[in-house]
Formats: sequence, C-alpha cells, structure tokens
Amino acid sequence: MHLSRIIVRDFKNILSADIRFSPKINCICGDNGEGKTNLLDAVYYLSMTKSFLSPSDRYTYTYGKQEAVLHGTYVTDSGIEDVAVSVRSDGGKTVRRNAKPCRRVSEHIGHIPVVMTAPSDVSLIHDSGEERRRFLNMMISQMDQDYLRSLMAYNRLLKQRNALLKQECAADILLETLTSRMCAPAGCIFNGRKAAAGMLGEKAASYYRMISDGKEEVSVSYRSDLGNASPEDVFAAALSRDKALGYTSAGIQRDDLELFMNGYPLRRCSSQGQQKSFLIALKMAQYSVMREQCGQAPILLFDDLFDKLDSGRVASLIRMVLSNDFGQIFITDTDEGRLRGIISGITDEGRFFNVRSGVITPVE
Repeated sequence: MHLSRIIVRDFKNILSADIRFSPKINCICGDNGEGKTNLLDAVYYLSMTKSFLSPSDRYTYTYGKQEAVLHGTYVTDSGIEDVAVSVRSDGGKTVRRNAKPCRRVSEHIGHIPVVMTAPSDVSLIHDSGEERRRFLNMMISQMDQDYLRSLMAYNRLLKQRNALLKQECAADILLETLTSRMCAPAGCIFNGRKAAAGMLGEKAASYYRMISDGKEEVSVSYRSDLGNASPEDVFAAALSRDKALGYTSAGIQRDDLELFMNGYPLRRCSSQGQQKSFLIALKMAQYSVMREQCGQAPILLFDDLFDKLDSGRVASLIRMVLSNDFGQIFITDTDEGRLRGIISGITDEGRFFNVRSGVITPVE
C-alpha cells in the first residue's frame, strides 16, 4: 500500500494542497517553520485520525478556519482506496473510506499502518512513563483492534473509578463493580504490551548494532504492576491506599518501558549521539514488528532525520530501508542539495517537494 495523492485544506498552515507522491521515497524540503512537518503530520493524521505532534485537535485547523479536511488516495493490492478525514472546531470528526462513513473513528485505526520518527522522540528517553505508554499504545492499536477497544474501555472506567474515589462516602458496591469491570481490559492491555515489548527489544538491539557498528548493546524491558499478580489481586492490594489517596494508585496506567545501554539506564549513561541512534533503532524495530503483524509495510515518516544522524549514517539507513522491501518513505530536510545527493546515489525513484509558507511545490 502507498499514498499516491493527498488533498489538504486548512490543515495547520497548509491552506490548500493537491500533491502526488512517489510510491517509494518522497523528500520534503524547506526552511524551518515553513510547513514540512505539517505535511508529514497530515499523512500521519490520515492513518491515526489524530496529530503526531499533539493529542488535541485544537491546533489542527488553520487559524481562523472552522474545519480541516484531508483526502488521501491509496494504491493497494486490491485496487484504489480513498480515505477522507474532516475535523471541525466544534470537536466533530468524521472518517470516510471509499465514501462510506466509519461508525466510530477508532475503527479506522490500523487500516493504514504508519510509523513516524521526529525530534520530539527524545521524550521517550527523558520524559515520564506516560510518553512510553503512548508510544506502545499507538503501535499496538494499529495491530490489534481488541487492544484498542480494551484501552478505551479501561481509560473510561479508570476515570469513573478515580471520580468515585474522590467522594468521601463512595459506595463500596459501586467501587467494587467498577473495579471488577476493569480487570478484563487490564489483562488484555498487559498481554499486548508484554508481547510487543518483547518483539521490540529484540529487534531494537539488532538495529542498534547495525547503526552503531556494535559498539554498545541496548535492551528494552517492560515493567508492570501486573507482572507478578492478576488485575484482581493488584486492585485488591491497593484498595485501602486508593481510598486514602483519592485515585487508583496501581494498574496498567503505571506501566513503563525501561531502556538500557550496556545494562545501565539509557537516559543516564548515554551521549546525545547514542540516544539518537537508539531512537532510530527503536522506530525501525516498531516498523519491523508492525510489518510482520499487519501483513503490510507501514508508511514510514522521517521528520528531520539529520537531527539524529550524520550524513553518512543517513545514507546507510536510507540504503538499508530501500533494499529490504520497505514500503513508502517520506523524509524532511532543510537542505535539498544534501538530501538530493544522498538519494540520487541510491535510487532514481525519489520525488522532491519544496515547502514555503505552507505552499508545497514539486521540484524536478
């Protein structure tokens, strides 16, 4: 599957665009702040129905406009497929596939798998576990609709349980009912994350060895309150504490991915260059796992790849992905000449675009 054409209207600083892409590699060039990342985010939005850059749709539509519209035409093994997404300032959102509306926006997730790597990925190393859980959720939800449904159900019940715990005289029977209903989705989420983390760790270590020439060893491990106990036991053991604190203090909402280099925490014992190499390895591992589990190659989005790797390693990475049956690739860079020099030495299937003030122009 690849995105052959995208039509954009009033999406961030892109007022209007109608672009045809290469099925292999597309290079988006321009100065910082002109809209390169917004174009990649539009491609991501067509897959995930949300922005990669922000969990809120508040900044999705152009300032002063009431609606953003994205329309993508995809070439698949079974023919042409059209996807249209519109998001309005009143909070409304619709997704249509081949002119037929999806009953729920979440039904579309996973239909067009996508992986994005961006400078903000550094938050996976330095920020709280929430960022790493978000990474896992975005990855697994594209592979498993049961996981996505369980995640949505658990988060809804967790919000209700926390609200009940804040009440001074919460009814025990209601608290018990909510807690009981949380156990099944918690178990599904735990199993999904445990399996995904295992696959990610193995593949990330392999990709990191290729990128770093085997200078260090990295590993990924999954930590969860459910690692040694059932959801029922975890909630029961924390009940008194939960009542005292006024919120749910144990459960899969505390899960985390632990990242290591040579057996030590990555955030404390690695250089910026090592961290950037690890993030690329992690995203390539995500891509590999999703390709295997989804049965098709995800669209791969590299935002500001040169922020992470030098020119030599970028060339090696592009050569690797183009020679290993990878799918469609998008890359942004501020230096068209630099990127063109690398791409021309590897393939003649690249297509270049220049972005200036949200206006996107094909470049021969």
